[in-house]
Amino acid sequence: MKLRVICGLAAFAVALTACGNNSTNTGTTLQQPPTATMKPLDKIGAGEGQLNLIAWEGYTDDSWVKDFQNATHCQVNAKYAGSSDEMVSLMTDGGGGQWDMVSASGDADLRLIYGGDVRPMNEKLIPDFANFEPYFQTPPYNTISGVHYGISLQWGPNVLLYNTNKFKVAPTSWSAVYDSSNKGIVTAYDYPITIADGALYLMKSQPSLGIKDPYELTKKQFDATVQLLTSQRQLINKYWGTAGDEISAFQNGDVQIGAAWPYQTGQLKAAGAPVAETIPSEGATGWGDTWMLATKAPHPNCAYMWTAYVSTAHVQALQALFYGETPVNTKACAEMESMQSGSCHQYHADASAQYFSQIKFWKTPEVTCDDGSQNCIPYDQWVSAWTVIKG
Repeated sequence: MKLRVICGLAAFAVALTACGNNSTNTGTTLQQPPTATMKPLDKIGAGEGQLNLIAWEGYTDDSWVKDFQNATHCQVNAKYAGSSDEMVSLMTDGGGGQWDMVSASGDADLRLIYGGDVRPMNEKLIPDFANFEPYFQTPPYNTISGVHYGISLQWGPNVLLYNTNKFKVAPTSWSAVYDSSNKGIVTAYDYPITIADGALYLMKSQPSLGIKDPYELTKKQFDATVQLLTSQRQLINKYWGTAGDEISAFQNGDVQIGAAWPYQTGQLKAAGAPVAETIPSEGATGWGDTWMLATKAPHPNCAYMWTAYVSTAHVQALQALFYGETPVNTKACAEMESMQSGSCHQYHADASAQYFSQIKFWKTPEVTCDDGSQNCIPYDQWVSAWTVIKG
């Protein structure tokens, strides 16, 4: 999974539509997870005085953690993870009785759910849940058959970033990053989930492959995608693992086009770089983060207090601006504007249903397809293939 935006800060300081269109969505209908029958809390009790979190660096900043600690007397102890794989590893055995929650991204969620490492949560104990964009109430990466295995937090699209001096006419297709005429100026995110970007492109460019979901690929579809990305390797100047890596590459002129997050666009524009971003005609992949409760969480009441707190519009706005991402709480847009004019639109917090409909949010590739068949290529094979692609 991605080494997150805060690394860039240190270096430099879906399948389903939302916006009210899918309020009855109940998430994916894969087989029942090991913890499906565990009853979640029906009320939040007295805090246990501690809260142990596995988080993306920057997700527990003092600007909102201190107020939480003062109000709840739950002392936050955070361990920052550098990848989704590390998060999954740390959460082994339900958090081992040590960890309470993890801020997992969509490419890790199903691994945690089907590994039995996280348990169902009661969304009714989160007052602001009702203010979430409908998609993020029950996204298929953290909700199974209507059961919530976490509460959504923030999200972001994987946009096409390009140098406007090089591309006088804005690119309208992801074909630009596979075009041999752009050899030596292309960049891509260095993680196995990038395979989904190639599959998304092939959904439209090679409809005969029959790809319906870029995270659910048969062997034929998967092989075609790997072949596409292996060919692209000859065009790549460098892969990026952090936002800072990509920002540097664009500023140095090493790369001039590639997938990015809105954060990189904002930072580059603020520094005077001639860049712009777009969602191409094929759409884009995107990521969504979720606070998930460890199966053996030792401090569940503090965990629920934390989840309720970080779901409020004010805290969501603080985190979005600090981190360069987009809140799931619809009321956070006004809060963002009060803090930084123009930020709501910059980070797509005012996104329309049409905008959401273009994004296929990350989810862990599983051998069981959403239709119940066993024909999809699982995540471990994506990991192996990515090594070959980069080779």
